[in-house]
Amino acid sequence: MAKNSARDIEVKAFATHHVITQPNPLRKVLRRVEEKDMDDPVGRAEQALAGLSSEFKDWMTTEANRLSAAYVAIRNEGFTKDRRDELFLAAHDIKGDAATFGFPAAAGIAESLCRVIEHAPDLERVPAELFTHHINAILAIVHDNTRLDSLTVSAELNRRLRKVADEYLAHANRDRPEHLEVILAPSIVPAE
Repeated sequence: MAKNSARDIEVKAFATHHVITQPNPLRKVLRRVEEKDMDDPVGRAEQALAGLSSEFKDWMTTEANRLSAAYVAIRNEGFTKDRRDELFLAAHDIKGDAATFGFPAAAGIAESLCRVIEHAPDLERVPAELFTHHINAILAIVHDNTRLDSLTVSAELNRRLRKVADEYLAHANRDRPEHLEVILAPSIVPAE
């Protein structure tokens, strides 16, 4: 196992694959729990969650920037398997965790983007605007999430982007019926 001390990231080798893992911030929080609180599981959980909220306060901004950077690389240099994978993984990470961290509309839009990446027969032929609108919507949600009126706007943006993405995918896959069932399936991201 190699360790990069500057960023405290571990690289673990599994067979022929290398997996980069971030340190578990919960360990740091639990180390700060006083000995007298160790027998109080509710107190420990509350203290751990309070510590985690500060650990992850910039998480969504970091992930949105990662998504944007992946797409900029594609726009500048074209699709490759590695660039496609990075775009997909960034969107997938947002889809999986955004609702947990208070960005449910971003999760829905990231899911829609994942669907485009997964099911478009040829990513080079996907209109660039479809990618751009998804990414810009995620960035806007991240930056405007504190405004009360942004929740309604985000939900509508999510609904419209999903509709446009589904229409595009249904048309692009009209000769690939094995993909149509998946494309036309309802969202797996929880509703707001």
